[in-house]
Amino acid sequence: MFHRRALLGVSAVLATPGLVRAQGTFPTRPIRLIVAFAAGGAADSAARVLAPKMGERLGQTVVVENRTGGSGSNGGATVAQAAPDGYTLLWDASSHIVNPSLLRGLSFDYTTAFLPVTLATTFPQVLAVKAESPARTLAEFVALAKARPGALNIGTQGNATAGHLALARLQRLAGIELTHAPYRGGADAARDLAAGVLDGTFITALSAGPIVDSGRARMLAVATETRLPSRADVPTFAEAGLPGLTIAEWCALFAPAGTPGEVAERLHAAVAAALADATVRARLDQIVALPVGSSPTEFGRFVREGRESMASLVREAGIRAE
Repeated sequence: MFHRRALLGVSAVLATPGLVRAQGTFPTRPIRLIVAFAAGGAADSAARVLAPKMGERLGQTVVVENRTGGSGSNGGATVAQAAPDGYTLLWDASSHIVNPSLLRGLSFDYTTAFLPVTLATTFPQVLAVKAESPARTLAEFVALAKARPGALNIGTQGNATAGHLALARLQRLAGIELTHAPYRGGADAARDLAAGVLDGTFITALSAGPIVDSGRARMLAVATETRLPSRADVPTFAEAGLPGLTIAEWCALFAPAGTPGEVAERLHAAVAAALADATVRARLDQIVALPVGSSPTEFGRFVREGRESMASLVREAGIRAE
């Protein structure tokens, strides 16, 4: 689903510190990093891991601010309206490339309002069920869903998120009908799964991990090509008998359109430096986030291609804004 060319290692910019020095005095004051999602979720967690090291590289504090709502569009509006000077940035997720196909009446245009800076991390999606569920494998879950069409309530991080898109694909591939329960974030969905309110969730491994470790839920499959080192006992969907379901949430940095290229390059270099830091990588591993660090050019291509791919999936799955 996501173009592999974008999933590259840390940029070679790290090897040329003189490039950064040549880019002028930016920044001369703190930078606002607008996270378009709630505190405690995957996007927020990654931002707060990277922000301090980004600040060290830039020589200024990077302040994380959460602006939630509207499937990420509220945060997007804040940055779209900001001056294109690099001091107000957007930390967004995969809904960034889905929203253009879903949302109407916005005060900005996703396709023209932002300058892609870098794809920073990806977060694998997992299907988890409540502890009381009779389904202990993906095959058993599919059989249960076929026996009770529409009766199983499955929570996701929200409408049109990676979890929702993965859920739609699961239903098509397995020929089952599930009821989507969108939340304002994966942590909220995980809480209700632990309480038995939901039958299952399609959320990040980060959000599902704590309730799985406490015995209040269990993972059935992970939507990656290979198993996660931190969850080696959880099969991929292909291994569990359902190939073709690989999807990840992602977190990325955007600046307002019109931001100077040299500023974008310095911001990219700051993210790349943070991703190369051993302490940061260890922390990302703890929250089951995979580092990327693509260049602005690579990420720009990723966004364009992803937007087209998501538009097709939204049409095929009949997804509507809620």
